[in-house]
Amino acid sequence: MTIRSIVELEASGTKDMKRRGRLFISGILNHVYQRTVDGFLIFYSISDYLVYFTMLCTIAPKHKVRIIMASPMPDHIHLSVIAQKATDFSGFMCELTSTFARDRNDVCYHEGEFFEGPFGSVPKYGDKKARSNILYVGNNGPERRLASKAEQYRWNFLAYATCDHPFSEPLVMRKCSWWMKKAIQEVKACQAMGNYLSYGQLQRLFSNLQRKEKEQLTDYIISTYNVLEYKTAIRFFDSYEDLLIALHSNTGSEHDINEVFVGKSDACYAKMISIVMKHLNLNDIHDMLKLSMDEKFELFQLLSMKTDALPEQIAAFLHIPIRKVE
Repeated sequence: MTIRSIVELEASGTKDMKRRGRLFISGILNHVYQRTVDGFLIFYSISDYLVYFTMLCTIAPKHKVRIIMASPMPDHIHLSVIAQKATDFSGFMCELTSTFARDRNDVCYHEGEFFEGPFGSVPKYGDKKARSNILYVGNNGPERRLASKAEQYRWNFLAYATCDHPFSEPLVMRKCSWWMKKAIQEVKACQAMGNYLSYGQLQRLFSNLQRKEKEQLTDYIISTYNVLEYKTAIRFFDSYEDLLIALHSNTGSEHDINEVFVGKSDACYAKMISIVMKHLNLNDIHDMLKLSMDEKFELFQLLSMKTDALPEQIAAFLHIPIRKVE
């Protein structure tokens, strides 16, 4: 294994990319941390998570990047990846960031830069640092009170290490509706062609399904696209069971990542989604983001009264720059 300190082109997905020093270690686990401009929320719905995950799982192999852990959170993203070349790592992050930001901006009526650049990345040299990183990334959901245990947070994908339908009933094709069968065929075909699932596709695929089948299709999409290397993560803990024990008893620590936490919990975002959907009679929560700033400030007052979320969290949810509410 060679350790190389390189100066590479920042893969922040922005138009105005700058050169700066970044330590890259070939073949070593690298922790990637990414957040948005003004801390705006990234993930509101299942479609947000699935678009990002299917992009991640189609773009990473193209650049020969291995995904060891992933944990998209409501307002930031963690990845643990391994690449052999700095150019592979840079190319992967550039394509992933720019592609997701473009699609996300289209559906959320957002103009300008979406992700705060540059993204953070730190190599984790040695088993001890790699173990700590895996625990840290895996425990983001419980730390932000989105689940009691790491494997119960769907979006760190840990539960899929041992089961292809951890959050739904087993899929029995002969019992599926015609719409479900068509959705499964399309997902399988898109994955085989190396295409991620777009917002428009997901809306169409889920539109005619009952709640039970929506959960089954979500599990099916994740399992079909999944490229996470669970065996590599487990290797640091001897077994999956030992990994879970470590996750339950230790959160890990990442002092070299400048992560910003707002409030003690992210559970408030689900409550805000429910309130806004009902108040505005929306079918798609993303439609909230096309409201005028005055309309958003009215929602800000409503959410301030009906939730215990901090002003910074409400501003992030509504895509209001926090300086405008101070």
